[in-house]
Amino acid sequence: MGDPVPVSVVALDPVLEAGTKSTLLTCPDLSLTVPGEEPRVVVMIVDRVGPPELDVLRTTRDASSRPDVVLVASELAPSEALHAIAVGARGLLRRREAEAARLARAVLAAARGDCTLPPDLLDRLLEHSGTRGTSFGDARDGWAAAGLSDRERSVLRMVADGHETNEIAQELCYSPRTVTTVVHDITQRFRLRNRAHAVAYALRAGLL
Repeated sequence: MGDPVPVSVVALDPVLEAGTKSTLLTCPDLSLTVPGEEPRVVVMIVDRVGPPELDVLRTTRDASSRPDVVLVASELAPSEALHAIAVGARGLLRRREAEAARLARAVLAAARGDCTLPPDLLDRLLEHSGTRGTSFGDARDGWAAAGLSDRERSVLRMVADGHETNEIAQELCYSPRTVTTVVHDITQRFRLRNRAHAVAYALRAGLL
């Protein structure tokens, strides 16, 4: 086992911040940052996802250590989720669903560079993608022209739900090497940084 992932919490409500920190401390793979320590992941707690919250998310991502952000909101509409992902969120949870195990899973996935979404929200995003090009900016022409195969879509859906390579391989009856190759091919084809970047832009372009 490696060193615990250093995590910090951002919340306007100090009681909510304290409760979230207590929740995170129940996971031995996570540690709360101390003054002067840079977090690898920031858990950001908000009521809604509007321009001010997105500005805070963007500022957090632009810090020198480039921490990944898990956003926990009271409610998450598909449009809000897409904006948050586009700005740099690597995990999305509704506050009522952010119990210890699920929150820890989202934080650890973000630390690996993966993107985690609630399954029902992912389904709504996939349905919402049919209206792309109005609220979320133009779809990426390169993505739209090349498209994704059924296999690539299946793998990216499971990546978006936070599954690891071995879990995806078992569920889809592929070898772990095949899953790794699929993700690598996607990131290379579209010049993306990692799995999280692939999920974010696939959703934004409406290809999932």
